Amino acid sequence: MGLFRKPLEVAGPENTLPGRDQEMPVPAAHYVNGQPLKGPFPDHLEQAIFGLGCFWGAERKFWEMDGVFTTAVGYAGGSTPNPTYEEVCSGYTGHTEVVLVVFDPAVISFESLLAQFWESHDPTQGMRQGNDIGTQYRSCIYTCTPEQPSIAAASEQLFQANLTEAGYGGITTEIMEAPAFYYAEHYHQQYLAKVPNGYCGLGGTGVCYTSEKASA
Repeated sequence: MGLFRKPLEVAGPENTLPGRDQEMPVPAAHYVNGQPLKGPFPDHLEQAIFGLGCFWGAERKFWEMDGVFTTAVGYAGGSTPNPTYEEVCSGYTGHTEVVLVVFDPAVISFESLLAQFWESHDPTQGMRQGNDIGTQYRSCIYTCTPEQPSIAAASEQLFQANLTEAGYGGITTEIMEAPAFYYAEHYHQQYLAKVPNGYCGLGGTGVCYTSEKASA
């Protein structure tokens, strides 16, 4: 198969591009809040990784939330080490576009981040998000602590009930322990702060995530 026909199934290790050992250089500081993009982060902070379509708009959703220490965009869920944007877009890395969110659980709960995640995109669309089609746009929650998987699963069940009531189909979001996270190129980091009128393909369903914890 050539690179010009994008697969709509996640490519397995035997079909992915080789990648490289060299890590992607990224800015030292967040363009919006000045915090570091790479760890190690302070011990009291937690991390989570979300994929909800094009990562430009997705990242902005999270950096605007009180209690979020820093955010960064990157690639995860595939097999190619240290991929480039063009390689991810080919569909032959297995990765999806994601946002790393580093947050203070004393200020904002993981469930509040999940509420933002669910409401900011349509998690029923499979390998696409709106007009953005391809495996790199699939929905995912990659968990980073022992407590996060059960919270994520409960939130999925809650939001599925709300989606079903509104006439939507089943959620296709991938929920799993966080795989390797590879930082995206420097120009993708906080892109919509640098280019305020830049493309944002995010579109929610209009269905609300309802939870007392999420509103706390």
